Amino acid sequence: MAFAGKYEFEGDENYDEFVKAIGLPSDKADMGRNCKIVTEVVQNGNDFTWTQHFPGGRTTTNTFTIGKEADMETMGAKKFKATVKMEDGKIVADFPNYRHTAEISGGKLVEISTASGVVYKRTSKRIA
Repeated sequence: MAFAGKYEFEGDENYDEFVKAIGLPSDKADMGRNCKIVTEVVQNGNDFTWTQHFPGGRTTTNTFTIGKEADMETMGAKKFKATVKMEDGKIVADFPNYRHTAEISGGKLVEISTASGVVYKRTSKRIA
């Protein structure tokens, strides 16, 4: 599945419950609430560069190859190692305290993170 493109935050569900479930500090949780994140995905076969641009100039970039261990960073800026997989056309990564999936559905980037039974869903529309 082709993920390459630039996507702008459109909406989310269960943000507050999710950040509480993963123990994100309230200052970081406040910064992320209704944040107009722009996600840029560069894909070359199984190689990905996944960059999130936050208002104010902060950027987080994860570079990975499907099926190979990579250095990653969480939404709370914690570093960890993960092997990103492709399952049924979805990118799947197990972060330290949540599972993250991403897929293209209806031309939109749909990301779902699950922690302690709480499901957080973020939808972004393609802008380029």
